Amino acid sequence: MTQPLAGRTVLVTRPAHQAGALVQKVAAAGGEAFVFPALGIEPVAADRLVDGLAYLVAADIVIFVSPNAAQFGMAAIHAGGGLSGALRVFAVGPGTARALVTQGVEGVITPDGQDSEALLALPGLQAVAGLRVVIVRGVGGRPLMADTLRARGADVHFMECYRRTCPRADPAPLLARWQGRGIDAVTVASAETLHNLAALLGEPGGRLLAATPLFAPHEKIAEAARRFGIEHVIATPGGDDGLLDGLVNWFRNKTGSKHE
Repeated sequence: MTQPLAGRTVLVTRPAHQAGALVQKVAAAGGEAFVFPALGIEPVAADRLVDGLAYLVAADIVIFVSPNAAQFGMAAIHAGGGLSGALRVFAVGPGTARALVTQGVEGVITPDGQDSEALLALPGLQAVAGLRVVIVRGVGGRPLMADTLRARGADVHFMECYRRTCPRADPAPLLARWQGRGIDAVTVASAETLHNLAALLGEPGGRLLAATPLFAPHEKIAEAARRFGIEHVIATPGGDDGLLDGLVNWFRNKTGSKHE
């Protein structure tokens, strides 16, 4: 059985509750995952969701922008009585769609792509003039989706059900491992994660980060990493499967010793 990541250690920076799948995929490919969450996710207070839930009752379309939106949003929605059967449910990317399915949501519409642009290109979101749309997201998400749908004539409201935070974490064990040449690759799933990671690592860790291949599941995240000064940035297909494919392809093409 081939193990293309044998002898490699991959830094996994996903939120703690979302790291498990990538850790398992790295291990199955023969590698070791070093888990250091550089992004925290926490639910907002219930009273912050009252307006969003009220808009949802009369909505025509609900859009979930991430697996976190599916998890925390549906928890509140279930507590409030569930989704109306007449609602059309959209998800940004297959990972979000799968998260909704685990919450018992059927008929989820999702694009092949992994971003808001792909979702907005779907036929079902073109003729939305006069329709009521609720976007389930984190606090302070991208404005593109709402701005575009409003420009198409939709009445758009938000249900902001979680917030992103920078975890309080001791970087010393990670730095010790890294300084011993024990981290071969870094994975990040958002530009915010990258900035948090750099802040947590400090100046010595920043130099290590810049010199280590970084894998990001979207070209926009990869662009942010390049601007950040990372020497080798690899944009992969979306999701954990895409990250794993990028890692495997990169290390398969490496020859010679582990640290060339």
